[in-house]
Amino acid sequence: MMSIIAEHWMMILALIGAGAFAGLIAGMFGVGGGVVIVPALYAVFGLLDIDDDVRMKAAVATSLATIITTSMRSVLLHYRRGAVDVRILKAWVPWIMAGAFVGAFAASAAPGEALTLGFGIFIMLISLQMGFGQPDWRLRDTMPGRVPSAIIASLIGLFSAMAGIGGGVFGVLVMTMCGKPIHRAVGTAAGFGAAIGVPATLGFIVAGWQVKGLPIFSVGYMNLAGFVFIATLTALMAPLGVAAAHALPVKTLRRLFAVLMFVAGVMMLRDALTAYHVLAA
Repeated sequence: MMSIIAEHWMMILALIGAGAFAGLIAGMFGVGGGVVIVPALYAVFGLLDIDDDVRMKAAVATSLATIITTSMRSVLLHYRRGAVDVRILKAWVPWIMAGAFVGAFAASAAPGEALTLGFGIFIMLISLQMGFGQPDWRLRDTMPGRVPSAIIASLIGLFSAMAGIGGGVFGVLVMTMCGKPIHRAVGTAAGFGAAIGVPATLGFIVAGWQVKGLPIFSVGYMNLAGFVFIATLTALMAPLGVAAAHALPVKTLRRLFAVLMFVAGVMMLRDALTAYHVLAA
């Protein structure tokens, strides 16, 4: 064990730092999953000189694995407070799982640079919504019917798996715009993470089984060391982030998060566009 630690100390320290940072930010800004973890892992794997085509896929797959445990814990806590709409979970989860499984293979087949570009644009949009969006926007007062719900749930699973996120961003947005109170929307969407994480992680493991150039301790595209350190440290550091959040005004908090995510998005866009330029040359 000591020899393994000595040989890979740089990776271990980087993962510890990424996990602590992700947990702190998640606690401060009320976000979780890949919105914070994917950029952190992307940076760590970059320090280890992982090939660009593999780097983003490994970050996404590992993020999805960590979301399984956090989602299960979170939805149970929300359920105990009566903030979970079980009917929506029963109706949406099968479609979310199907979409997530397809999304994992779609992401595995896509160029890594395209995933990086797409994720960079995605978190920049999230940052703009957090900085300037109106939280009380509403399209209708009731949830959509069976067929539209199946389509929406499948797309949530598909795009969440490709981005390495737990679906909370999409789920909360859809439910609040369809009349669900914010706390009930958050509690219900917390259950989407496990429904996305399990099939998507399995898909990334299968799709990456024979891939060369993956980080050490990887099973397919999913990195076991990343999973252990990120999952553990996000849980440990989140309470500190929550405490920091309560010491800051809400508007200041939203703007800090917006700036942080926008900068991360710009950096990922830069990396993706630089890689495309190199390939074109």
